[in-house]
Amino acid sequence: MTAATHPTTARTVTPATDPAVTPARETTAAKATRYTLAALRLALGWVFLWAFIDKVFGLGMATPDKGAWINGGSPTKGFLGNAVAGPLEGFYHSIAGAAWADWMFMLGLAAIGTALILGIGLRAAAVAGSLLLVMMWSAVLPPENNPFMDDHLIYAGVLIVLALTAAGNTLGLGRLWSKLSIVQRLPWLK
Repeated sequence: MTAATHPTTARTVTPATDPAVTPARETTAAKATRYTLAALRLALGWVFLWAFIDKVFGLGMATPDKGAWINGGSPTKGFLGNAVAGPLEGFYHSIAGAAWADWMFMLGLAAIGTALILGIGLRAAAVAGSLLLVMMWSAVLPPENNPFMDDHLIYAGVLIVLALTAAGNTLGLGRLWSKLSIVQRLPWLK
């Protein structure tokens, strides 16, 4: 915005002097909220990315070496084939170990984790991540320690909050990402 004449006062206004343009000073609470949401975004991104890395290489945390994807293991066969219980058990057993399910699961973990770590594509990551998390929640209904609530649903809620608050703009590449022409044409990519 360049200097212009204000229509009611006939004085020259600039972005720094026009109250409609001058941004308000950020409060300490708002700044703390931004950084807390960024930290939650990075932490949740690491949860997804670590699950991908551990399943690819079998680092022994949740996936033993012999079960690693690079050693011929299936990222979906163990859990979906053995640990699933509840009303959707038959459905999950039917896709356990299928190559397409392994690829979809692993690509989802990698893409969601990377998007969260970088702070880009949070809307798409929130939708995909929430879908994946709700599916994981539905695989063990009812949850072991609660009639319906577990950490998968909490994580899905956090993903949605991160997308709604543009949490990728702090400690992330969200601002740069949103300036890309394709993201401006397709705002769901924000």
